[in-house]
Amino acid sequence: MRRTGAALAALALAGAVLGAGSTTAAAAPETASRVTVCPTGWGSGTKGAVAAGAVPLENIRTGRHTCFDRLVFAVPGGGAIGYYVRYVDRLHQAGSGNHIPVGGGAVLEVRVAAPSYAPESGAPTYPGRVARPLPGVDIGGYNTFRDTRFAGSFEGETQIGLGVRARLPFRVTQLPDRLVVDVAHSWTSR
Repeated sequence: MRRTGAALAALALAGAVLGAGSTTAAAAPETASRVTVCPTGWGSGTKGAVAAGAVPLENIRTGRHTCFDRLVFAVPGGGAIGYYVRYVDRLHQAGSGNHIPVGGGAVLEVRVAAPSYAPESGAPTYPGRVARPLPGVDIGGYNTFRDTRFAGSFEGETQIGLGVRARLPFRVTQLPDRLVVDVAHSWTSR
């Protein structure tokens, strides 16, 4: 019974491939160029990972991509970087509890296990100012990002608020010496 089902599936696939092959050569590239398939399944729930370390944050930058907007935390020499990312109703500064207003339809709180200062000297390594936009970050023209706010560093952790258009799916990726947060442009795959 399984072989029959597999054979039928193979025939259906072959028919679909043959049917697709009957399209004119001029129409195929035009259709392919208009359709962008974006990753799905990231979800909007809390994401986090534990990693010890006191290597300081050096920079935060952003980037625009076809399917998502990207926020990158540069922590040279940090290796695996701990993080905690979640949607919040309002951003409250760690330690003080002070409310920091963040523009946008939704607020993504990002905590990175890297202080914005050198632990041994206390000298700043990242020039962020509490409740101010991230220095050097221009999100004008971004599809998803609406606002950025530096919330400070507390107990070896840097906290920022990312204002986004709506509560959209996001993913967090650890790369050597970097932590990447991607927020999708939409919930659909196209």
